[in-house]
Amino acid sequence: MTGIYEWNPMPHIVDVRCPKCFSHAIFEFAEIVRIHRNEDLEFFQESKQFDYKKIQDSNGHFWHGAIYFAGLHGNPIKSISNLPLGYEPNNWSHSGYLYRRYGHELGSVICQSCGLRRVQQLDWPKDAYFAVSHKKFILWAFNRESALELLDYISASDRNLSKYKWKNFLLHLPTVFKSRKARSDIVKLLNRLLL
Repeated sequence: MTGIYEWNPMPHIVDVRCPKCFSHAIFEFAEIVRIHRNEDLEFFQESKQFDYKKIQDSNGHFWHGAIYFAGLHGNPIKSISNLPLGYEPNNWSHSGYLYRRYGHELGSVICQSCGLRRVQQLDWPKDAYFAVSHKKFILWAFNRESALELLDYISASDRNLSKYKWKNFLLHLPTVFKSRKARSDIVKLLNRLLL
């Protein structure tokens, strides 16, 4: 799609192009938890498992955040221990819902091709691995699964959204990609990308 839709939630993990070798890589959003007490700041600032950041909310207020990168450190429930009183490892677990924007695009990127593992700021949809260009517009998908459904949806003569897992994503597909004229070009581009 050509832009980012605030009402179109993203998964916690998306497929991206590696910033180093441009191969397929995995980006996983970081989880940020508010540090409630000043006496806890030192623990999170000195921890090797967390990054500390002073965060400004939409009202201009600042708060202290402990950032955990599951993509680099593993499942927080298995990896985090010895937290200060009042914090639990599952505070840094991804929610059961798709990721919703709350002011950051920070996460980790891991590339199997070149071995890159680092903290990364996501620039979506520019970083999307499953992205094709059609008439100066970019059509993108979050991951292989959503790209396969996108291909099936674009190529279908009967576009019944109810049969798709990613129906909310497909529902907001811009009209330029759904036209009969665009169909064959987009199907070819997506097929090439998905091979």
